[in-house]
Amino acid sequence: MSPVVGSARPPGGYAGKALIVDVTASGAATVLPLEETVLRAYLGGAGLGAWLLHRLAPPRVEACSARAPLAFVFSPLVGTPLTTSAKFAVVAKSPLTGMLNDALASSQFAISGKLTGHDAIVITGRAPTPSVLLVDGPTPRLVPAGDTWGRPAAVAEEALRRRLGRGWRIAAIGPAGERGVRYATISHAGRHAGRGGLGAVLGAKNIKAVAVRATTKIGPADPDGVLAAARDLRARSFGPATAKYRELGTLANLLAFNAISTLPTRNFTGAAFADAPKLAAEELPELSSATRGGCASCSIGCEHIYRRRDGRGARVEYENVFALGPMCGVSDPDDVLAASARCDELGLDTISAGGTIAWAMECAQRGLLDAPWLRFGDGAALLRALEEIVSGDGLGALLAQGSRRAAAIVGGGSEEFAPHVKGMELPGYEPRTLQGMALGLAVNARGADHNRSGAYEADLSGAYDRLAGGDTQVAAAVATEDRAAVMDSMILCKFLRGVFDEPYQEWAELLRVVTGWDVDAAELRATARRIVLAKRMFNLREGWTPAEDWLPARLLREPVRLRSGREASLTPARLREMIDGYYAIRGLDREGRPDGPALADLLVSA
Repeated sequence: MSPVVGSARPPGGYAGKALIVDVTASGAATVLPLEETVLRAYLGGAGLGAWLLHRLAPPRVEACSARAPLAFVFSPLVGTPLTTSAKFAVVAKSPLTGMLNDALASSQFAISGKLTGHDAIVITGRAPTPSVLLVDGPTPRLVPAGDTWGRPAAVAEEALRRRLGRGWRIAAIGPAGERGVRYATISHAGRHAGRGGLGAVLGAKNIKAVAVRATTKIGPADPDGVLAAARDLRARSFGPATAKYRELGTLANLLAFNAISTLPTRNFTGAAFADAPKLAAEELPELSSATRGGCASCSIGCEHIYRRRDGRGARVEYENVFALGPMCGVSDPDDVLAASARCDELGLDTISAGGTIAWAMECAQRGLLDAPWLRFGDGAALLRALEEIVSGDGLGALLAQGSRRAAAIVGGGSEEFAPHVKGMELPGYEPRTLQGMALGLAVNARGADHNRSGAYEADLSGAYDRLAGGDTQVAAAVATEDRAAVMDSMILCKFLRGVFDEPYQEWAELLRVVTGWDVDAAELRATARRIVLAKRMFNLREGWTPAEDWLPARLLREPVRLRSGREASLTPARLREMIDGYYAIRGLDREGRPDGPALADLLVSA
């Protein structure tokens, strides 16, 4: 590819460069200038990360190869007073899916990372010994990981802060990342870039942690305009659109989803869980005291921490409770809290861990695995399985592969009920009773994911028949995917999405005061489409086939019983019709590949 010529002066909110660090060579670094046309076309976060992977990842490279890049990507809004903007994206090829993966997290790491003077920090190579990468300017360096290797991410982070001194912010992996579990996380301050196994990518590079320290300033184009926008956005963030997150957290979804038969249970054999009230946000505070918290630079404060029987705290989210509770048939709140906390300590994505264990429980029930101890509803078995996944003992080596690879090994028809799309385990949304979401899960570039496709918003709006997918759901799925692409690239928290009356116009105004660009709603809509297409093009390059845009056979063959006694089903023909409609709106052919006009706008090889 031809070299990029850097702008003499980057727009507001940008450094105008990425730092490329080769950890094989003790942290030797080069600077990749980022031209303003690229920044404006991809913004930052997930969008800029996709552009960087197109440029820097060798085609068909193995995700955990030394040659595979992993990028920490910031955004123009990071470091401003705009609420929820302290977020970063980790972008790499996923060892779980073999596709492009971007995982987001919120913390002070985002602010300090950007203020090292870079819009992205990209790591390549493999350190000769377990190491920590330090970045506080243009000259990164490696130091020994020492006794932090083998420790939980939070323990390592605290030890490194004591060793390095004040001002350092640290993102680390746990034992799961060190040992190559395909759904290992990267963590900072108790928050996780969780899905897709990027902790395993960092572990394969022999990097325990990345530590960053702010050494420069990157200001907005219109400081007064940013302050005014921040005051307005903060005031709106206290409104009714975010009330449930402040009051109960995301766990508020549990009883609501259970009531409408969209809470996946026992590996998607049911859509409601009789014991859901035991795990609900409305009931848990009576069992264990709860405290609230929030991310850096956030006025919403959705975080809820519950006290377990042993006195320790556990951070609780809907997806954690779904995956480790109803999905595995476990109803004891303390078992679910303990499993969630253990996933955090080990560095495991809770959704993939719960989905893979639920699949294994069904395999054991069917006699496909010789593991009589592994039963639905058994909290002790759930905790044992988590330990084995990271230790490699017993079933651990198998389950560490994720449900798709494990099912291919076990066979016996287990492939049909392995709960994944493209290798990524399904989140807590029942596709047979949320058929717009069924489409969103099937076609998303990341795999089965509720954060990159929010089609459930349309299903739950009451405007459509959620049990009968059709053209209206297709249009809604495209629209939510586009909005997610912009929010994940600017970056803003999805919990703010309801406070915007005219999202694209309001986002354009935020970008205008930060960057100085004369961006408008129409340009941002085009940017969204470009980012979505860039992700698909990367996957095509890496071997994606049309069969990947599909759902597990169980969901298309077996009806699910509603609480009312009726049955809901999603047929292959209906899903196929929706996918064809999605392809048409996206400018793709019937094989899901882009046509000439759709490709013309991609700036992937400046």
